[in-house]
Amino acid sequence: MKALQFVEEDSAAVRDLDVPAIAADEVLIASRRVGVCHSDIELLEGRYIIPFEYPVIPGHEWSGEVAAVGSAVTEFEVGDRVVGECVIGDDHFGFSISGAAAEYFVAKPAWLHRLPSELSWAAGALVEPFSVAYYALMRVGNVNGSDVLVVLGAGPIGLAVTAAAAALGATTIVVEPSEERRAVAVALGAVEAVHPDDAAATLDRLSGSRGADVVVECSGRPEVMATALELAAFRGRIAYIGIDVGRSAPAPLGLIQSKELTITGSIGSPGVWPQTLRFLASSGIDLSPLITHVYGIDEATDAVATARAQRGVIKAHVELSAPAPVAPSA
Repeated sequence: MKALQFVEEDSAAVRDLDVPAIAADEVLIASRRVGVCHSDIELLEGRYIIPFEYPVIPGHEWSGEVAAVGSAVTEFEVGDRVVGECVIGDDHFGFSISGAAAEYFVAKPAWLHRLPSELSWAAGALVEPFSVAYYALMRVGNVNGSDVLVVLGAGPIGLAVTAAAAALGATTIVVEPSEERRAVAVALGAVEAVHPDDAAATLDRLSGSRGADVVVECSGRPEVMATALELAAFRGRIAYIGIDVGRSAPAPLGLIQSKELTITGSIGSPGVWPQTLRFLASSGIDLSPLITHVYGIDEATDAVATARAQRGVIKAHVELSAPAPVAPSA
């Protein structure tokens, strides 16, 4: 089989490897779509957040088809369409253990969820980043049509927040310096998407000078994180998703008390995958504008290079089409 392998630091290659064998309690998956995430770039550059070893196959944003099941597996059958979670106990799938960027890979049933028929393979590979956005909105609480909601930053997660918030009925404003990404935000349901210089005036106009009932910070830039306090309304809610480690910026912390703000932080999407899949299936959200580049497995290193360059890309995908044979069960 063909697989994208991070061979060593700053070295990626498409390799011919053996199809992995499965144990009695495992499932063999034929990959269909795999997304490239910024975390994959950190892995390639040798700076991922938990210990790992090269060589490793990346790929934690994926959809696939069950190709074989072990003799002890009762939850899934050959041909099932599935997606899977990436934080598995102390391991991170696609990081500390090899992931889905291969024609075939091994998974445990406990990681997997059936992909609803309403969702394509491409949409399935967006479930993981969308689940992060959905989790943050669930933690901030009761987002609905009464809310004016501001999204700070229109990367993949910020755009997923935009789509989810709009589907929940919130009047959604996106603040983003990139004109291209602002256009995608509008396509995903933002009422307006504006340059940071225009954020305050736009918010005043659309909220009746009340401020934002909800601010979702997705940029991870400390100076932007600080502005969330200023944009929030009295008794507003702020959700921090964007990650920054080690940097700082001045912030008017007194606003937390004087505005009686509720602030939440979130990381990952623990415990919400079933709800996320039901929400995507029933809401009819079209996440395809997030996918700006699609490559075959032979071009998987180009997908990584595109994502790493960050120019004109939101989400690069690798599309795979290897057959899903009925392999011998363990």
